[in-house]
Amino acid sequence: MNNASQISQEEYEWSQNALRALDNYFSAHVVGQKPLEAALVGAVLGNGHVLIESVPGLAKTTAARAIADSVNGRFSRIQCTPDLLPGDIIGTQIYRQDSGKFETVLGPVFANFVLLDEINRSSAKTQSAMLEAMAEKQVTIGGKSYRMPEETFIVFATQNPIEQEGTYPLSEAQEDRFLIKEKITYPTAEEEVSILNMIEEKEDQQKMAPVLNIEDVSRLQKITSRVYCDPAIKTYIASIVCATRMADQYLPTQMRGYVNLGASPRATIAFLKMSKASAIMQGRVFVTPDDVKFVAKQVLRHRLALRYIASADGINEDMIIESLLANIRTP
Repeated sequence: MNNASQISQEEYEWSQNALRALDNYFSAHVVGQKPLEAALVGAVLGNGHVLIESVPGLAKTTAARAIADSVNGRFSRIQCTPDLLPGDIIGTQIYRQDSGKFETVLGPVFANFVLLDEINRSSAKTQSAMLEAMAEKQVTIGGKSYRMPEETFIVFATQNPIEQEGTYPLSEAQEDRFLIKEKITYPTAEEEVSILNMIEEKEDQQKMAPVLNIEDVSRLQKITSRVYCDPAIKTYIASIVCATRMADQYLPTQMRGYVNLGASPRATIAFLKMSKASAIMQGRVFVTPDDVKFVAKQVLRHRLALRYIASADGINEDMIIESLLANIRTP
């Protein structure tokens, strides 16, 4: 376990204390939604972007802001609409009459944490403006490149899966830029009562101070990257991703013919990053097969393209992933 030995006892204890502090901060602002918390924190540890799918009103914005505030990061929320232009996101050049020169005004995308609310309501042209920022961590305005914040730049994008009018589905290339995709559902009745109690209590509470800073986030990311992953686990990850490309060989007879396109090599990389994040969040410095299985749906559900017949038969990506995992040997 050469990589694991690189994580000192002091680093391990610090990381666990930091993760507990993040959990406490999140729980003080968001009731329930533990899968969403795991997805957001895991993506921060893996230094990747998150696509969140749910109906409105399930605390997506609150959760994203809680993560940003907990580490004292710069937070920016962009409400996507059909008339939103690329310049509204990345910035533009403005002519100043007093100086007779063009001045570059950077857009709201220049933040540590950017929430693209209802990203599928923006046009394809506007969606594509985020591709360079997400993939290359830079944008080009007036022929000049501007780097995103070097320390941390993470995009949280949300989309509503129900409404179709006035929406523009993300392209496969755009979806593939997201490290993971998380789906969240309604809270329980007990959790909704807790939400009401929290609202009443907040009226008399002051805003909580950040528990970490951006430098701490970078340190957590570096520690996470050194979590040990055995070659057998890496082979297991590669086997799962390859299986999505020849799904009919692994799926039961009644589910064959549903997968049109499998996952790209970005999925393999995302598996490794998220598996390591899952391990450190569980208090381990090594990856287990359970970590791989735990993040499988997050990593793969937006990278599988299913045929129309799958939707007609009530089959979704999560069902395909579960079936594939059941038919691949676990090391």
